[in-house]
Amino acid sequence: MITHHAETGRIRFSARQDGGVKSLQRRLWEAVEPLHAVVYFAPETAAAAKAAGLPSWWMGYFAGRVAPLGPLPEPPATAMLFGFAPRMVARFLPDAWKHAEPAVVLQSRMDAVEEVLNRILPADPSLGRLADLLEQAVTGCDYAARPLAAAWSSVTRPATVVGRVWLAATVLREHRGDGHVLSAVAAGLRGLDTTLTHIGSGAVTREVIQINRGWSDGEWDESVARLTERGVLDGDLKLTDPGIALRQRIEDETDRLAAGPLEALGADGAAELVRTAVPLSRRIFDTGAIPLPNPMGAPRP
Repeated sequence: MITHHAETGRIRFSARQDGGVKSLQRRLWEAVEPLHAVVYFAPETAAAAKAAGLPSWWMGYFAGRVAPLGPLPEPPATAMLFGFAPRMVARFLPDAWKHAEPAVVLQSRMDAVEEVLNRILPADPSLGRLADLLEQAVTGCDYAARPLAAAWSSVTRPATVVGRVWLAATVLREHRGDGHVLSAVAAGLRGLDTTLTHIGSGAVTREVIQINRGWSDGEWDESVARLTERGVLDGDLKLTDPGIALRQRIEDETDRLAAGPLEALGADGAAELVRTAVPLSRRIFDTGAIPLPNPMGAPRP
């Protein structure tokens, strides 16, 4: 629901509407996430990381994800990359910086994603307007306690339209992601706990997520036991009624923390952004550039 506050003139976006209708914040994420997430699956990205000197795909992932923060060691990287097993992050950071400096990794990633989007969305006339809208949305981001979003917001604005689209989409998704971490931690959940609530809701499967996040079977069982004792999961590893309520509170708080970009756009601008991004994101899925299902739990919008 979108309401207008008469005294301040600001637009307010409610986290949910009656009947379970998706919030505008959630719709924005679904529309924009594929524009960012294509970087994780494209062969150009893997080739660029290898050319930069990084010897494995996962090292390229972790180094590329945190490159704007500089030569980050494992502990703060693990804190930010909340859903990953600390052991998995430690396999690749800080060793990645022995192979390539962060600035080199960052530039290779930016160059690669421009190749990807130029291949999938060649000269689409809506890209220029989309870049403008995404950058307007970014002006509404609050970076307090959001290190990944803040770091990506500091990256120099690309000269190309596709580069602008990808960078702005990245800032927005990390802004929402950092907010989601804050919401989950406030609800008393650890990284794997939060992942299991996703699985319990049916958004993703264990088969898709466990190997991609590096959790052992023992760690998985410990988290299941913790959430079962808390009454969040039932014997079939589905969310209980209290678990559903907990998950909804986290999503609602994530939405609340993601309202700033929509405030910056206004109601018409937000609707236009979603309307403009959705066909492009659908094309990304339809060309096979992002699989369904995927580790992010992102649907085809």
